[in-house]
Amino acid sequence: MKASGCEVELSRNRFTNQEAFVSHVNAALTPRARLRLAQLVVEQGWTYAAAAKMFMVAERTAKKWAVRYRTEGPAGMLDRSSRPHRSPTKTNVQLMRRIVKLRWRKRLGPVQIAGQLGMAASTVHAVLTRCRINRLSHIDRVTGEPLRRYEHAYPGSLIHVDVTKFANIPDGGGHKFMSRQQSRRNARQTARRTGERNKRYQPRIGIAFLHTVIDDHSRVAYAEICTDEKASTAIGVLRRAIAWFADHGVTVERVLSDNGSAYRSYAWRDACTELGITAKRTRAYRPQTNGKVERFHRTLADGWAYARLYESTEHRNDALPGWLHSYNHHRAHSALGGQPPVTRLTNLPGHHN
Repeated sequence: MKASGCEVELSRNRFTNQEAFVSHVNAALTPRARLRLAQLVVEQGWTYAAAAKMFMVAERTAKKWAVRYRTEGPAGMLDRSSRPHRSPTKTNVQLMRRIVKLRWRKRLGPVQIAGQLGMAASTVHAVLTRCRINRLSHIDRVTGEPLRRYEHAYPGSLIHVDVTKFANIPDGGGHKFMSRQQSRRNARQTARRTGERNKRYQPRIGIAFLHTVIDDHSRVAYAEICTDEKASTAIGVLRRAIAWFADHGVTVERVLSDNGSAYRSYAWRDACTELGITAKRTRAYRPQTNGKVERFHRTLADGWAYARLYESTEHRNDALPGWLHSYNHHRAHSALGGQPPVTRLTNLPGHHN
């Protein structure tokens, strides 16, 4: 760790009793050893050669630390930045802006940018690294701007809500695991049993609307399978989700949704006011703002909806509570340092027992 230089006053006792500083990785002497060497020369009259021999360094090194000790005292023994005062060959600001613009607008790599600007690819890569956009994964795919990640400080400060859709499964299994021919036969048999057909008298299996709620800080998730995505249904899910979070010691303060018709309705606004929470919506055509719940939908699809062969919609629905419990209590979450979401609910009853 580098200290600030002359502003730091260090006494001999501080160097003797505490190794508080880490010198350069290639330095032969620590600040404490430098002070001892300099004191031998300045205060006890040792020659540079004798002091250098004792500390096994060059004579010019001993002279350097002795001179610093005379002019600056103990503070002169600290490490100094090795950064040069001037960098004449450093890439100028205008050229850096051109590099960043090509990266953002056209998603070009260092070689392509260097070809267009007539410069070395290594220089372009150094500029991109300095600006923290050397990886395309650090850039928003839509706007080209650096990703701005956020996380609220405690559970309940913000919850994300959304709806995702999954086709119902015909009796015997659907096309994800069966052949197309077998899937159609299963759909026809299911239609005979349920009587559900469209205007062209084709089998209609239907759609499951999965209403999901996820806490921004802990990533703890709540989900319900419904038959529609109307405002009344979304409000009912919100009420039950808030009660579920309350049972886990979490008080919801804000809710973030997209601009779906259910969330733009007056009924949704009034329900949020009644529940004492602030309703917020994402910017239009900007689903990244609600990215935590969007990413949860992908995890949900991979881990539950398409994870195995389900012989019916009911079979898949019955598997959801168990999967949610596994996700909340046991599944390692990459954004939480490999811990399950429930570990961030520090106010759970018995959590510290």
